[in-house]
Amino acid sequence: MEADYVIVGAGSAGCAMAYRLAEAGKSVLVVEHGGTDAGPLIQMPGALSYPMNMKMYDWGYQTEPEPHLNNRRLAAPRGKVIGGSSSINGMCYVRGHAHDFDHWRDSGADGWGYADVLPYFKRQETWDPNGQAGDADWRGANGPLHVTRGDMENPLVRAFVEAGGQAGYPVTDDYNGEKQEGFGAFEQTIHNGERWSAAKGYLRPALKRENCDLVRGLVHRAVIEEGRAIGVEATVRGQTQVIRAREEVIIAASAFNSPKILMLSGIGPAAHLAEHGIEVLADRPGVGANLQDHLEVYIQYAASQPVSLFKYWNLPGKAWVGLQWMLGRTGPGASNQFESCGFIRSRAGVDYPDIQFHFLPIAVRYDGQAAAEGHGFQAHVGPMRSESRGSVTLRAPDPAAPPMIRFNYMSEESDWTDFRRCIRLTRELFEQEAFKPYLKHEIQPGADVQDDDGIDAFIREHAESAYHPCGTCKMGRADDPTAVVDPEGRVIGVAGLRVADSSVFPRIPNGNLNAPSIMVGEKVSDHILNRRLPPENAQPWVHPDWQMAQR
Repeated sequence: MEADYVIVGAGSAGCAMAYRLAEAGKSVLVVEHGGTDAGPLIQMPGALSYPMNMKMYDWGYQTEPEPHLNNRRLAAPRGKVIGGSSSINGMCYVRGHAHDFDHWRDSGADGWGYADVLPYFKRQETWDPNGQAGDADWRGANGPLHVTRGDMENPLVRAFVEAGGQAGYPVTDDYNGEKQEGFGAFEQTIHNGERWSAAKGYLRPALKRENCDLVRGLVHRAVIEEGRAIGVEATVRGQTQVIRAREEVIIAASAFNSPKILMLSGIGPAAHLAEHGIEVLADRPGVGANLQDHLEVYIQYAASQPVSLFKYWNLPGKAWVGLQWMLGRTGPGASNQFESCGFIRSRAGVDYPDIQFHFLPIAVRYDGQAAAEGHGFQAHVGPMRSESRGSVTLRAPDPAAPPMIRFNYMSEESDWTDFRRCIRLTRELFEQEAFKPYLKHEIQPGADVQDDDGIDAFIREHAESAYHPCGTCKMGRADDPTAVVDPEGRVIGVAGLRVADSSVFPRIPNGNLNAPSIMVGEKVSDHILNRRLPPENAQPWVHPDWQMAQR
């Protein structure tokens, strides 16, 4: 097996790269360990809690015991299926704030400022606001990825936006457009009532071309000869073989598996590789370092009226939802139910939002377990720019061994201050007039949890990952010892090898990671093809009094 480009991982960025490289006439082989995304549990948006908890679709990783979270081991799902995590995620579509990408540029990722990435966000989208207002000039109309909004028919969903306005925050027509800050409709990667993953938008059209193919296999390492990657070693149909790349190898295997593959290839912190008996080909201490995530808690309330989705949380209800979806791709199953959201600044002096709210019109856990209280609702909330950093390291030199994942959550004092503020600002939202007809009482943390110690104890016991890992193959200048790839995605110190996925993010952006991960695949493809979309100098809305006012 041989191609111009061998892509490791059929995830969000890998699928985008396969599409663009094949479109340009290059021969492409995509190597993916997971299997098909067929079946209703992936395709039905309302069933989103199932695939990320199934071994068939998920790598099943867990963190090491987190010392600041009562030594709990947290779930760390990643998609093991075509489409990668875009096939098992919550389908929330958030580009991130313009200033996130300007920070990337200013920290060494030259050419990755907002002006540079906006054209790629637009290129990837076919945007349909579902009859609602939005910023069409900032959005894409002809891309492979369908982005839409829910109907916002549930009164709780609308109340969340109204409460934000009543609390003094802006209301925004399009947080992915000019004005992220504020409350408004949440966007979804859903089309005609089905999940619209990177596999559907990018990979399947690419595979229709004669010059693109998919191989199911487990990649062990990049094969490097005389300082250049010439292919990958993989187990395919039970046999170990080398899949050769005439031009380049591109690793797009996630923030967990991309650094793991680099380290198994001899690229990483020299002392750590030596511990595992791996020959050091490039001493890059940044490989596996700089691990970041969004940590969140669910602030839950019992509802005083039967208006939540809990009415479907029984066998007949689920059967009815499933039947509506199977027959016409309609009903509650056709939405991820994250239909309203908010982005706010935690305090005066913060220039752009650092808190995100996901609102859900049911009190439920990510694993699908409903609250014992019955009807209810919740907001997922947490700080967007935590200062804590973790790492991904090798457990063993065996390619089949899972990596060791240590997020080191809440290791910085600032995270505790920020998280307490998140919880108090969320409670204030639910005290607004818009929720008066629906609010019965607080389920968690509970009305008796008010002081810092009580809130801290709640965070330690209940905080969960939002499943946004990134940063472990940081992009930066070639002379930055902590950088792993240069601003074109090329691994520093090795020719013919690139990384393109969320692992290259220098710092976590403000929001869910699927949209920027696909953007990375789109943009690195153009770097490979030696072409660029011209920058667009659109200026985002920034609160005019941000230095003095929190809202």
